[in-house]
Formats: sequence, C-alpha cells, structure tokens
Amino acid sequence: MRPNIVFILCDDLGWMDLTCYGSSFYETPHLDRLAAKGMMFTDAYASCPVCSPTRASVLTGKYPATVGITQYIGGHNVGALCDVPYFDRVPTSEKTLPSVLKEQANYQTWHVGKWHLGPQGSWPEDRGFEVNIGGWTAGHPKAGYFSPWEFPNLADGPEGEYLTDHLNQKAIELIRFRDKSRPFYLNYWPYAVHTPIQSPPELVAKYEKKARECGLDKEDALEEGQAMSTLAHKGQKILRRRIQSNPEYAAMMENLDTNLGELFAVLDAEGLTDNTLIVFTSDNGGLSTREGSPTCNAPLAEGKGWMYEGGTREPLIASWPGVIPEGKTVDTVTTTPDFYPTFLEVAGLDLLPEQHVDGKSILSALQGHEFDRGPVFWHYPHYSNQGGCPGCSVREGDWKLIEFFEDGRLELYNLKSDLSENHNLAEVEPEMRDHLHQQLKNWRDSVRALIPQPNVNWRTS
Repeated sequence: MRPNIVFILCDDLGWMDLTCYGSSFYETPHLDRLAAKGMMFTDAYASCPVCSPTRASVLTGKYPATVGITQYIGGHNVGALCDVPYFDRVPTSEKTLPSVLKEQANYQTWHVGKWHLGPQGSWPEDRGFEVNIGGWTAGHPKAGYFSPWEFPNLADGPEGEYLTDHLNQKAIELIRFRDKSRPFYLNYWPYAVHTPIQSPPELVAKYEKKARECGLDKEDALEEGQAMSTLAHKGQKILRRRIQSNPEYAAMMENLDTNLGELFAVLDAEGLTDNTLIVFTSDNGGLSTREGSPTCNAPLAEGKGWMYEGGTREPLIASWPGVIPEGKTVDTVTTTPDFYPTFLEVAGLDLLPEQHVDGKSILSALQGHEFDRGPVFWHYPHYSNQGGCPGCSVREGDWKLIEFFEDGRLELYNLKSDLSENHNLAEVEPEMRDHLHQQLKNWRDSVRALIPQPNVNWRTS
C-alpha cells in the first residue's frame, strides 16, 4: 500500500519554540523524540509571515503571490501605503493537493483543525477533503479554547473541554476507524498556539513555578518599541518579548506536544509508523511583538507579521522509518510550496509542474541526499497587525535581501554570519545587493505581484 502522510501545520509556532530547536523554557519531549527518530531542518521557511497565504501554498504548491492570497483572509491595514487586493478563498481553478491524492491514488483525505481559507462553500470539504473536523472561515477560536467553542461545524464538547485535546482525539479516531484498504492523508492543522493564549490551569501553574525557580518572573521580558505604522493602530507601540517566560504559552506548547505524542503512539499501536511520513511545521513565525507578545524568537529578528527571519523561519521535522535517516540535522533550504510535489512523489504519483509551479520536491533531501532548490522568494505587500511593513524578499545561498515598499529601502544580510540580521550589508556588498534585487524584481514581474501605492490621505501627525 502507498505510504500514509500525516502533515501537522501548527499556528503561530516559532522557530525557537521546541526544546530540540533551543528553547530552555518550553518542554516538548514528544516532538524532540520525533526529531531524534527523523530529520530536523534548520533553514525551513513558511511562504509568508502570516497564516492564510502559507496555508494556500500547501494546497496549491504556489507562492502566495502566484495564487493571489497574500494576506491573512479578512486582514486590511493602511498606512503611508494603500492596501492591495487579494483573493478571499482558494480559487476553484486550483487542483488542490488532497484532491489529487484522492483522485489519483485513492487516498482518504482528512482535515482536522484550522482552515481560514475562505467562507462557507470554500471549506475543506469543498477543496478535496472527504472529512472536515473543525475547519471553517475563522482563523482562531473566537470563543476561546475551552468548550463551548461555538464553531458552526464542530459540536461543543463537555463544559470546559480543551480544544486541542478534542481535535487530537478526533484525529486519533480517524486513524483507528480508517478504511484499512486505502492509504490516508491527514491534514492536521491545530489552532494552537494562536491567540487567545489559554491553557489548562494545572499546566500554567507548572510553568509559573518553573519561571519562579529560574528567576524568569523577575526578568523584564517585554520591551516597548517604535510606534505602529498603520492608521488602525495609531498611537499604539510595538511591544517586543525579549525572553521566553510566558507560563500560559509554555503550557500551550506542552499540551500540544502531549497530544501529538498520543497521536504518534496510536500510529505505533496500529502498526502504521513504518509506512507513514510524518511532517511537523508551522505557518509563520512566533507572535513576539504585539497582541500580548507571548513568545520570543531570538536569536531570530522579530516574528509573525515581519519580513525578517523571525517571521518566516520555521521548525520542520520529518520522520519516516527506513526512508529518512535517524537523528539527522540539515541546513537544506525549503519553503511551503515544496510540500505539494514532495507529497506527490512520496505517494508514487507523477509530479504536476503546471500546478505546483513554485514548489520543488524535497524527497531527495529527506532521503539524506544533497539538495539545492535555488532561491526562495517572499512577497507580503501589506501592513501586519504586529508591526511589520509591506515588503518582499529573496534568499539565495547564505544571502538574503529585503526590499521595503514604503521607502524602497534595501537590506542585505549574510545569514550564515549574521543570523539575527543585525548588520545591513547593502552598501558594503553592492554586487550581491544588485544581483539579488534584480532576481527579486524579475520574479515579482513574472508572477505579476501587486505593489502597494502611496496613500495620498496618509498623515503622520
């Protein structure tokens, strides 16, 4: 039988949020164990610093600018620049990943968790999934993580039941009661660790104690920054988290990890692990500069909503016994559109280059071979809710160039020697700057990326 695929895409989980990636406050033993049994990527990227565009990239194998979803759906901000339009759903013309797996390889296709890719009529069941549990228009549990959740397509659990626990059990039930004659693709997209930052009280108490014992409760964790650049946030300032010390967020991380550990145990118990590819990653960087600033991505700069590394560099763990080498850490560069062709190749299907035009299969990298996908591009022509300004960027090799649209400013970084993007080398390395900028402009033109124009009604006073 063809291999099963379990794709776990967390929400707002940052590069430094796992113990195996360097967190000294959060505890993630089950994901650490998954990394030890498989491969851990240090240079994996989300295709956008906010959620919906990255999620659209998974389904289509395209960059957000190519598919036309460049902002989180429902988002709109203006400042010195106007906003640009974007699609509010995945176009029906797109041949989505689950639809191909189902139609060409008879996969059972299941979606569990967050969707945030359009209104009713464009939910998971309308885009190739046979089963949809909890995926709808909204991007976070507006009524909170404790039942009643008030989802239109997910029955409330017992009073106070935690959403991540509930969804995980639903995913486990799908595996246990599957059609054993068919492989499955589980698209497991937890709402965790998106706001509201709410966690089981007993776990919060554990991390409050840990923070006290480590002296973190006495640290000045939050630092006020510059004024926000948007009309909607006029008078507000960025609030950066300098250290990981938030007990509620740490508790959310442990709860997520515990649930995933239960899911992995069920795969073992069902005898499925050896024939299952498990992939774990996130849709954008950790929330570190506003909306409570619950986590810190240092040494990466900034976080969700920003063009810097903290906004897009993600944990990526993959495990498939007998295929993926154990305990291997690689610096292979990869980005979200690459999952589409990778999963097709894993399923033994022909690639569809006319669909996943931006994605490149990383199966050879997963097998331990050398892999160079070439440059990676980002286009985020919007103001974020977290302080980030409209821009686009490219990474090639160790070099990264960012262009900011407000003033045309170029920033050039060598990520090998300057992971924190502290030293702008745009004037020091003009040849590299001009080379990457030309690449960026050529790519932008090729996908007809929209550029925000000056807002004539903008006043700075």
